Amino acid sequence: MMALEQDAIPVIDFGEWSKGSANDKKCIAQELTVACRRVGFVYIVNHGVPNDLLEEAFRWSEKLFDLPQEKKMLAPHPPGPTVHRGYSWPGLEKVSQDIIKDGDETREVENRKISDVKESYEIGSEESELQPNVWLPEDVLPGFREFAMQFYWKCFEAAKQLLRALAIGVGLEDEDFFLRFHSGENNQLRLLHYPPVEAEKLSSNEVARMPAHSDWGTITMLFQDECGGLQVEHPNEPDHFVDATPMKNALVMNVGDLLMRWSNDSLKSTLHRVTLPPVQDKSQFDDKAMTRRRYSIPYFVSPDPAAIIECLSYEPVVQEDYRRMRGRGQYAETPAAAVTAF
Repeated sequence: MMALEQDAIPVIDFGEWSKGSANDKKCIAQELTVACRRVGFVYIVNHGVPNDLLEEAFRWSEKLFDLPQEKKMLAPHPPGPTVHRGYSWPGLEKVSQDIIKDGDETREVENRKISDVKESYEIGSEESELQPNVWLPEDVLPGFREFAMQFYWKCFEAAKQLLRALAIGVGLEDEDFFLRFHSGENNQLRLLHYPPVEAEKLSSNEVARMPAHSDWGTITMLFQDECGGLQVEHPNEPDHFVDATPMKNALVMNVGDLLMRWSNDSLKSTLHRVTLPPVQDKSQFDDKAMTRRRYSIPYFVSPDPAAIIECLSYEPVVQEDYRRMRGRGQYAETPAAAVTAF
């Protein structure tokens, strides 16, 4: 059942979704859409991604980011925002809610004054022509590519059930309505690592982890470790953020911009951020308190590139056009140097 505390992110159990009655499915779908209308974020338990597979995914992520920097740089993120694949070193990506117009270099430089101290590795479908994967050589991390693709498609199986529930919850007769726009080939699996950073630098906004932003696609499924630091804007108090406390073996699902658009703004694409974790390591560096390292694995579910998102309140938009508009400024055409002084 769904928790209804005003400040809490609701929790929904999908355990009965696949084996329950039509009425069970309708109840789960209604709980999901109520949460998406009110908060835009929800914890999902019994989501269909096996716990042992999740644990293995986090082990692979740790192995990847523990590699020497020169090894990780064998699969660099391409310059600019067009292809979002491969390894992004600390300081390369700058997350922002601002939409930067072509040629607005002043705004872009201003946004990049505060670096995001995180590193990531982006993975997509091997069938995507617009977003070709950038892989490490097999001998650098044997077995990683095979596992990543297995995990990518397993996540999509869980995502399909969420998309079906959302269709039922918003009152569509065809539970596969959203699936017609989602082949799975335009999704993105992201491995994220936030290395230790001086707590004072983070709290004083000298550096950032991930500033407040909304996601661009349909839905996001997030798996996170126990560190914490993810915060969600309160549904009734702008600029007030509440903790999305890690819940073991649960995923955090949130509504993306295109689903909000599809639903005529009835489902909320909510601002969220990653900031100072509530629990600090006892480690010190030059007598300065350091944050804990944090690992998370978001899976971004997006419509196919040529999909047209139509509704009453907005002009129709093509997914790829919207992605390019939102991505402008996130990755500079001339890549930024790595941030090394945390």
